Amino acid sequence: MVIGRGLTLESPVGAASGTFGYGFEAERMGNLAGLGAIFTKGTTIEPRPGNAPPRIAEVPAGMLNSIGLQNPGVEVVATEYAPRWRGWAAKVIVNVAGSTIEDYVRVCRRLDRVPEVAGIELNISCPNIAHGLDLGVDPRAAAACTRAVRAVTEKAVIVKLTPNVTDIAEIGRAVQDGGADAVSAVNTYLGMKWSRARGKPVLPGTGTAGLSGPAIKPLAMAAVARLVAALTIPVIGIGGIASTDDARDFLELGARAIQIGTANFYLPGLAASCAAELRQDGGAA
Repeated sequence: MVIGRGLTLESPVGAASGTFGYGFEAERMGNLAGLGAIFTKGTTIEPRPGNAPPRIAEVPAGMLNSIGLQNPGVEVVATEYAPRWRGWAAKVIVNVAGSTIEDYVRVCRRLDRVPEVAGIELNISCPNIAHGLDLGVDPRAAAACTRAVRAVTEKAVIVKLTPNVTDIAEIGRAVQDGGADAVSAVNTYLGMKWSRARGKPVLPGTGTAGLSGPAIKPLAMAAVARLVAALTIPVIGIGGIASTDDARDFLELGARAIQIGTANFYLPGLAASCAAELRQDGGAA
């Protein structure tokens, strides 16, 4: 599975950012077997404590999360975490986030010098950050961020797209023109859960958070279909994948690879079993 810039995945199955941490828990549980890639938690230039709890709420056929990009910062990832990835068969692709384009550039410039980092996934639109630059909803800003990162790294650059836009294909074309090697789609949908007992949203802050899980699969497939039709670079499908058949749906639709997200929380071995089943029917070709 060739993604670009020398990034080749042995399996089309990956673990989505924010659902596998940095891979260490999955390694201890033996759940890395056969995976093509792990997309790490969103990593920023400085450490972030994340949002105040509660940060997760269950909803029908899915969940809302408002984690807020809790992470140890790029220097810890580069110096303490990356050496532990050495020798893993699954490629480690670091998800990168920031408030400004310069933030993205600084993180990616640092990661470019880390041999264990196989690629970079740019999170250009995080729905649960109270203050940040929402680059993913503006094609010009999305292209500018992609172009700036492309200038400082030789690693594969995958841009993670938000579905919370009028035309996701327009954003996809913009980042393709900006030098992206692939796109991953989709990030979470904006949602809210209401507490009648308290007369306010269940989650604090604005009350909105990122919706993921089986509920979004039909929406995610529609977005992926638009991107596959509009772009020449690979599309990595994400959204509501909870079985091997769900993964097959995205691959038959034209996605070159997939990421399993929310299902990792209640079926921690799903990604490994999905990779094995796809290998049996030739899905890794």
